[in-house]
Amino acid sequence: MSLPILALGPIARDRNGVIGRDGALPWRLKTDLIRFKEITLFKPVIMGRKTWDSLPKKPLPGRLNIVLSRDGTFEPEQALVCESFNDALNIAREHAADDGAEEVCVIGGASLFAEAMPRAKRLYITEVLAEVDGDVILEPFDESGWREVSREQHPAGQDDQYPFIFRVLER
Repeated sequence: MSLPILALGPIARDRNGVIGRDGALPWRLKTDLIRFKEITLFKPVIMGRKTWDSLPKKPLPGRLNIVLSRDGTFEPEQALVCESFNDALNIAREHAADDGAEEVCVIGGASLFAEAMPRAKRLYITEVLAEVDGDVILEPFDESGWREVSREQHPAGQDDQYPFIFRVLER
């Protein structure tokens, strides 16, 4: 088996790149949360400390949870802590290979997405077709080096506050 690839996301962003507000998601999109679980289940997930803190249930079940933190006293239950992205990625890839998973997912936050972007081979993006207030923005990135391999449009509905598009990009 080849080395598991690095995937970013799933990442939900609005038209202005907003991905968070006050330590939470700035919308209600149940379909997106279901997709998040489907994509990440049984794969290692790497996240920053603020993303860990924002999780309603810790750890995310069915996944190796790796949290980046420079706080040497931080010891989350049932999660690994790494001080560097390289260490986290090496551990995650080894774990994924042992479990037969083809990818490792970086799930947030914004600064970790920016650090991981140059090494990512796949992006799972949910384009929220709205403009919302938020305090966490996904840094814009050049899509010219990426190829869209999947696109699914979804309307707003009872469980989804806004219409959105699921996209998968690869390079």
